[in-house]
Amino acid sequence: MDEKRAALAQKIKTRLRLRPLRLPVDRPAVNIVLLVLTVLSTYVTGGLWYCIAIMAILLFHEMGHYVMCRRYGVPATLPFFIPLPVLNPFGTMGAVIQMHGQMPSRRALFDIGAAGPLAGFIISLPAVYYGMLHSEVVHIQSAEMPGFYLGESLLFRIISLIVFGSLPDDYDTVLHPLAYAGWAGLFVTSLNLLPIGQLDGGHIVYSLFGKRSAQIHLVFIIVLGGLAVVYPGWALLFVLLLLYGRTHPPALDEVMPLDAKRKILAIAIFLIFLLSFTPIPFKLSR
Repeated sequence: MDEKRAALAQKIKTRLRLRPLRLPVDRPAVNIVLLVLTVLSTYVTGGLWYCIAIMAILLFHEMGHYVMCRRYGVPATLPFFIPLPVLNPFGTMGAVIQMHGQMPSRRALFDIGAAGPLAGFIISLPAVYYGMLHSEVVHIQSAEMPGFYLGESLLFRIISLIVFGSLPDDYDTVLHPLAYAGWAGLFVTSLNLLPIGQLDGGHIVYSLFGKRSAQIHLVFIIVLGGLAVVYPGWALLFVLLLLYGRTHPPALDEVMPLDAKRKILAIAIFLIFLLSFTPIPFKLSR
């Protein structure tokens, strides 16, 4: 096994010498303009507290990926934020970084894939909790108005019970913008952790199971398709993942498995996904 790994390491070094990786083209002016526009669009959507919190969640998520890319020598750009102030409940479509080149190992793939959701999750939790502390409990008749209600993930429900206890059936919570940003952060975290294709969850599953992860991807695509029948809002994501999410490119080092610490962390991340996922995120009435 040691000889096989040594030969593979030499093969990787030779390949990197023959195909030196170059950073994707950085466009700092574009980064800044998109950042400013996204700050404006999120401020218009939810006000100052929402803007600060959601931008922090997105920034930490993408910088988690970026820092790990730098650690492993994977070329990557700084985050590009995506403003979308209309027909969107969040005021943004999130943020992305551009990466270039094949992942050096499954361990690097795991660390890069996991760092983003974990960083965003860590910021989302206090946003939900402190936002809940400043939210208002109202009678449903006085709260009803044109708009939408938010579905609850298990984790969001647990935090709500900690802050408010069990509310009577005829009472509901009007969320503070900080709590709404935290809800959005948990929602985005769960979407990224779907174990499909090249989503962060797909990276994690591939780093664990290699090519066998294709079967897991397919199972979750089917589950998402069934969910889209119940809640049509998932239909577009289902179609996109069905078309592009069934495969994952290999890492340069496919031999060295994950260590025990990463496997334990993978279990914790899967629990975060289960606790943060909201099957029916939005609804027009209770």
